[in-house]
Amino acid sequence: MPEPDLRIRLEDVSLCYRLAKQRIPSFKEYAIHWMRGSLAYEKLWALREINFTVRQGETVGIVGRNGAGKSTLLKVISRVLKPTGGKAEIRGLLAPILELGTGFDYELTGFENIYLNALLLGRSRKEIDTKVAEIIEFSGLGDFVRAPIRNYSSGMQARLGFSIATAWTPQILILDEVLAVGDAAFTEKCEERVREFHAAGTTVLMVSHNPQAVRENCTRCLWLDAGRLRADGATEEVLAQYSHAGTDPNQRPAGKLHLEETSARS
Repeated sequence: MPEPDLRIRLEDVSLCYRLAKQRIPSFKEYAIHWMRGSLAYEKLWALREINFTVRQGETVGIVGRNGAGKSTLLKVISRVLKPTGGKAEIRGLLAPILELGTGFDYELTGFENIYLNALLLGRSRKEIDTKVAEIIEFSGLGDFVRAPIRNYSSGMQARLGFSIATAWTPQILILDEVLAVGDAAFTEKCEERVREFHAAGTTVLMVSHNPQAVRENCTRCLWLDAGRLRADGATEEVLAQYSHAGTDPNQRPAGKLHLEETSARS
């Protein structure tokens, strides 16, 4: 059946990292270990059988403890990582803000990085020319925009990155803890822009450790725990479950990912 309002669909998505157990200082020693079949690995399952869909215009919060798989999930949706199993279907132009400094060249100035970052997001030079002044004004960097990025604080990097990614109205906006960085005034500007995007029909996914930010911006919430989707529903209901799990001693610890040992020949 046609689904014109579908933006994101994940079907049984799993992602596994393969981690070497030994420290091997050279390629020669690696080759010797490989020939002998003595290499040992651990499989770290960052995501296990994730299923959900997101429609046009939804603003969805993602919560969970550190190591629960939240950032990995956003990277799969942003096509930075390919899932080990399952299918991730993304429909629409993405504007991801995944980590501070992503897409920045630290030797270039903020002004030069506006062009570099926007080009990486798929914008033409002509499109960027029409938005440069607006980006600088929204970021509030002033004369600092002419300084190299290496001299920027983490908050200044986040402000510039958010200003570039949101200068155009995307179909899907991905935010990973961006609203938690920066002063209160800029955070309010970011939240106001997210609300404007919501009104314009943009789909927003945001990871946050701040329950209040999720309450104020999201009508739906996902709770990830140890790489699995534990809850998906109304924001207040999911946040209540997440909060209860954090205080209930009978609940198993969250955020501990599953490790499996494997050999080089397996």
